[in-house]
This record gives sequence, C-alpha cells and structure tokens, in this order.
Amino acid sequence: MILEILNILLLLFLVVCAIAVERTKDLLSAVIIFGAYSLVMAITWEQLQAPDVAITEAAIGAGMTTLLFVVTISKTRRYED
Repeated sequence: MILEILNILLLLFLVVCAIAVERTKDLLSAVIIFGAYSLVMAITWEQLQAPDVAITEAAIGAGMTTLLFVVTISKTRRYED
C-alpha cells in the first residue's frame, strides 16, 4: 500500500517536472528541474526492479547531461527570448 502511494507520488512529480521544464523561461532553472526529473526517473526504474537502467539514468541522465547543459548555458545567454 505504501509503495503504491510512493509510486503515484513519483509519477505525479515527474508530470509536474515535465510541465515546469516546458513552462520556465530561465534555462538554468529548466536544467535543474530536468536534473530532478532524471533523479526521480532513476528512483522509478529502481522501484520497477531495473537497477541497471536506474544506475544508467542516474549517471547519464542526471549527472552528465545536466553537467553538459550547465556548461553550455554558461557559455551562452541564460534567458530565452
């Protein structure tokens, strides 16, 4: 019962993060929200008993992709026109 509630909350958080990334105008904020999305997605994969996918999502999705986006934003303008 508790795990079902946790899974529903995680999925709701994923939907909220996806909408927030689409709506925000500040690119750095969008990258941070996207990083949180990737971390929650890694937790979701772990809940689905796919630890190899969870580790990959945490390392690549939340780690490297977020880092590359932050570096790219630091070399360009931060706000979308």
